[in-house]
Amino acid sequence: MNFDNLASSIKTWAFELGFQKVGISDIDLSTQQVGLSNWLEAGYHGNMAWMAENQELRLNPDKLHPGTTRIISVRMNYLPSQALFASNLENADSGYISRYALGRDYHKLMRNQLKKLAQKIESEAGELGYRPFVDSAPVLERPLAQQAGLGWIGKHSLLLDEDAGSWFFLGELFINLPLPVDEASTNQCGKCSACMTSCPTSAIVEEGIVDSRRCISYLTIENKDAIPIEFRKAIGNRIYGCDDCQLVCPWNREAPLSQRHDFQRKDIFGDSDLLALFKWDEDTFLKNLEGSAIRRIGHQQWLRNIAVAIGNAPFKQEYLDALEMRMGMSTLLDEHISWALDQQLAQLPFEQNSRIEIRKRRLIRIVKKGLPRDA
Repeated sequence: MNFDNLASSIKTWAFELGFQKVGISDIDLSTQQVGLSNWLEAGYHGNMAWMAENQELRLNPDKLHPGTTRIISVRMNYLPSQALFASNLENADSGYISRYALGRDYHKLMRNQLKKLAQKIESEAGELGYRPFVDSAPVLERPLAQQAGLGWIGKHSLLLDEDAGSWFFLGELFINLPLPVDEASTNQCGKCSACMTSCPTSAIVEEGIVDSRRCISYLTIENKDAIPIEFRKAIGNRIYGCDDCQLVCPWNREAPLSQRHDFQRKDIFGDSDLLALFKWDEDTFLKNLEGSAIRRIGHQQWLRNIAVAIGNAPFKQEYLDALEMRMGMSTLLDEHISWALDQQLAQLPFEQNSRIEIRKRRLIRIVKKGLPRDA
């Protein structure tokens, strides 16, 4: 079999399946071992215990899927046509959601397309040993993508491509064919450090090194516990993820918009008013976010994040009323609601603040004792 021709055909099939770029690499990740160990030893993974597990599998793809000799890395652009970055971030009464999560959850979609790619290859090369991955197993996807020529790892630790910036998803297909490999990408960030200096919580501690414990994406998505007080003001109105390091990156200035309907903004986010989102009960949350990546954080974490954003918003009596109505759902949520109430009250003149403060303290006592609210 002519593997050069097969590799060319694979790229053509990948484009036909909706991927914007595809590359092939070997499975040698030995250069990543020291960096991964240092990152974990520094505790930068926070409470993502799964990052510290299965290191042997991360560094040796053929142990994750025996027989693997090559990895096909693919890219799928996701930037929605109605990104509305500035208007959303500048409106403190509106919740900001990371642009990748405005549409349909990408995991299943991309995995299905990778399976179709594998089936195309099988129709040409015969039965394969293959396995598709989309952020679903211990895979070092960005180093693999760089080795496959899809881009370089920027100072914000995301993959960057000179034609598409960083607004794309990555996926991998592990296979057992000795295909020719592509040339690895070289870093083109140069002296630019815009992502590092613009991070609201200074999470990018070194070039290419992110302390997850300070990252807003981690704090609002992966972190299931209380958001540290020191980061709550910096979170602003970001209720799910953060795009700041991508927004300032020069390589993203001309990033292409996604043409996929799946990644366009869901109609429900046409109005991202904090008060409206905070009023969703759990059934509404699950219904409105069906098929969305946001659903996995759960209703309580959703409310926790919005409570912080409300605390950072301009004073409104409606915010006080909404926060008070949510008191008593859980200790975790009460902590963030109490903080948000304090932030709202701090914006009032002293006398008015004092009167509402008494009301707030009384409510907290009632909730803790399990008494009726009109007691």
